Amino acid sequence: MKLPLSLLLVAGLAGSLAVSPASASEPGHKAEGKVEAKAEAASDSKVEINIKPDLAKGKGERKTVAKAEVKADNKAEDKTEAKPESKTESRAEQGAEPRQPVSMGELRDMIEHKISEVRANRAPAPVVRLQTKGGTKGGASRQVAKSAEAMAKPHAGGHWEYEGPNGPAHWHELNPEFKQCGLGQRQSPIDIRDGIPVELDPIQFEYKLSAFRVIDNGHTVQVNVEPGNRIMVNGRRYELVQFHFHRPSEERLNGRQFDMVVHLVHKDLEGKLAVIAVLIEEGKSHPIVQQVWNNLPLEKNTEQAGLQGIDLQQLLPEDRRYVTYMGSLTTPPCTEGVLWMVMKKPVGVSAQQISIFSRLHPMNARPVQPIGDRLIKDGQ
Repeated sequence: MKLPLSLLLVAGLAGSLAVSPASASEPGHKAEGKVEAKAEAASDSKVEINIKPDLAKGKGERKTVAKAEVKADNKAEDKTEAKPESKTESRAEQGAEPRQPVSMGELRDMIEHKISEVRANRAPAPVVRLQTKGGTKGGASRQVAKSAEAMAKPHAGGHWEYEGPNGPAHWHELNPEFKQCGLGQRQSPIDIRDGIPVELDPIQFEYKLSAFRVIDNGHTVQVNVEPGNRIMVNGRRYELVQFHFHRPSEERLNGRQFDMVVHLVHKDLEGKLAVIAVLIEEGKSHPIVQQVWNNLPLEKNTEQAGLQGIDLQQLLPEDRRYVTYMGSLTTPPCTEGVLWMVMKKPVGVSAQQISIFSRLHPMNARPVQPIGDRLIKDGQ
């Protein structure tokens, strides 16, 4: 039985469409191979195969033509996506992996990781240790740091006192800087006697009304004064730095010890020290001493500024004759080479004023030291 030509064409076309891609390269299937190639080239395109009947002119025969239509969802997107796809394919052909997008969270983690690496590799900052020399000319101990344990132990850290295991007999053992307290040959104070009677150069006092600050440094009550108060003696000018008190007096005149003494500490441009000692005995109330007591700080080692200026001329006796000798500081480190001028006439303070100081410092006087072969001049 013969089949119509049109049915044979339809059956043949259907068979060709069922052929595998491997056989598409064979003769008789070139059209189908082209369609598949186009479909592979456009990964995001849709491939549709339409079979439409076509009437041949003049022959009355129907021809079935297979047309492959490639429809892109979006022409603009197809053009845009074609380039990165080709680049991705070229990287894949070269064996390189395509870059993956980085989220903000991943970027933040990368930055924090890099900062951690930099900090880990950074050299530590150098440690700077400051060493402060404590103490004053008034007698504060020289200590860099004091722990509670060191303070509780005798002879620890150079902490010196006027009595007990850290008293004057042991000052030279507390700190190497205090060795002069035990080995020095020109130490102060002394019992001033048998001086050579001479006419001494009068001390020229250039004291003025001055601002001041009071501090209890743990060893005495000290008054720090502003610059501008000077003395002139033996052709040298000295600047007053501070003055402080001792009870009883450290100096003795021909064996006599007084109720108190005030030491006025001066220094010249070369750093040499000159101390004027004003002896104190019980008598009338003294206005300058009372002014100092009125400005006592409530706590030790804190300064209290005076409310009014202080007139240091009133601290001196009217009779300004003196005896002089070379000695040392009377507190650690007991530095020698100090010019001493001790007023021969004392000044009076009231019993109440003496009592106020004794409540703070019952005894803060170093014992007298050997005179040795020192020369003492007694001004007439």
